[in-house]
Amino acid sequence: MRPVVVVALVTAGLWSLSACGGGSSSSAPELSEAAAEGRRIANSNGCAACHGSDGRGGVGPAFQGLFGADRELVDGSIVVADRDYLYESITQPGAKLVTGYKVLMPSNELDDDEVESIIRYIEELAAP
Repeated sequence: MRPVVVVALVTAGLWSLSACGGGSSSSAPELSEAAAEGRRIANSNGCAACHGSDGRGGVGPAFQGLFGADRELVDGSIVVADRDYLYESITQPGAKLVTGYKVLMPSNELDDDEVESIIRYIEELAAP
């Protein structure tokens, strides 16, 4: 039953983004070609429904400022959002759950190149 709820939230989020013109922002940072591809992949695969089309977050953690930041997990431990953490979080969404977020990230069918592009996008959003 739980996956149906998650899919419904993701679908609803995608609808609201498209209804608002795709959620683009005039204050979006300038991205490298690799990071822009990561943003495109994230937006086209439903990630934006929870993480925001510009990475500012929502029902899921923000991508902006994430890379290199400490993350508190539900078990009380602290991890650094480095490349390894991001890879694991994208490919195994339930492996490490961040405190404060109730919606579980659904699994995905992203290949390693797509995951790498999304990680590059998140890295570039770390800078203010």
